[in-house]
Amino acid sequence: MDYKKAGVDIEAGYKSVELMKEHVKRTMREEVLGGLGGFSGAFSLAKIKNMEEPVLLSGTDGCGTKVKLAFLLDKHDTIGIDAVAMCVNDIACAGGEPLFFLDYIACGKNYPEKIATIVSGVAEGCVQSDCALIGGETAEHPGLMPEDDYDIAGFAVGVVDKKDLITGSDIKAEDVLIGIASSGVHSNGFSLVRKVFTMDKETLNTYHEELGKTLGEALLAPTRIYVKALRSVKEAGVRVKGCSHITGGGFYENIPRMLPEGVKAVVRKDSYEVPAIFQMMAREGDIAEEMMYNTFNMGIGMILAVDPADADKTIAALEAAGEKAYVVGCVAEGEKGVELC
Repeated sequence: MDYKKAGVDIEAGYKSVELMKEHVKRTMREEVLGGLGGFSGAFSLAKIKNMEEPVLLSGTDGCGTKVKLAFLLDKHDTIGIDAVAMCVNDIACAGGEPLFFLDYIACGKNYPEKIATIVSGVAEGCVQSDCALIGGETAEHPGLMPEDDYDIAGFAVGVVDKKDLITGSDIKAEDVLIGIASSGVHSNGFSLVRKVFTMDKETLNTYHEELGKTLGEALLAPTRIYVKALRSVKEAGVRVKGCSHITGGGFYENIPRMLPEGVKAVVRKDSYEVPAIFQMMAREGDIAEEMMYNTFNMGIGMILAVDPADADKTIAALEAAGEKAYVVGCVAEGEKGVELC
């Protein structure tokens, strides 16, 4: 008896590391010390010395049951972008710059080419957020997971000067809410998505005119990364008062997280066009509107609160960074929460 006969292929692990190295190289920053394969990742903090009061930020998350679609479609090159996005967007939400990322992939059986493809997506997410991929772990779990299944999660560390930390504490009535468009469903609500649509290749590979693509392509679209967009806003001289990453819990749970007591967010549903994928889900699943806004991002991946005088400048900066942005509402006096009208 040996480890391979027990279900863990150490040689496959070595091959996975070799195959992923070319992808990891794309993410390197000058602060990264050493190379891939050490027991820990090393990252120099020399640049942080220029900050008055540096504050470390962290984020950890996964992709939830969205990975089931990757299995069904045998498409594994974008799910890693989702894992990165869910972590670095939270860091950007606090005004921070993500510095480095580590991934964790658990699989029933280590297929080196598949693992390398997953990591290629992680690397792409890191490139999109200027974040270094400095380490990770691929764990083979025979007997615990089916051979073709895997799960992916990650952990990111970022930094912000304390004076630039976005806390929402000084949001006040009449501040403007700016919504940044999402790329689709992102990585939340897929347990409900999988109840609405039949999860088989025929259904997912069916082209829909209203989507302009197949259902599978629409659902598997990777989570948009907003790091560079928020940096653009900061470089435009705008002070973002509050920022909400619209993830699990949709509008109703996430928007209040940036609000102080005594004010509410008033969001106009007609301020932008809800993407077709959400309209299709509501129709096919007979899902009530309130539940849709309480589960999904509904086409808005992030919401910023800014002073009214900065609204136009904020939208211009976001559009210059390649984002679609809309004035979606305002802040008003009242009990902390969200009012959709």
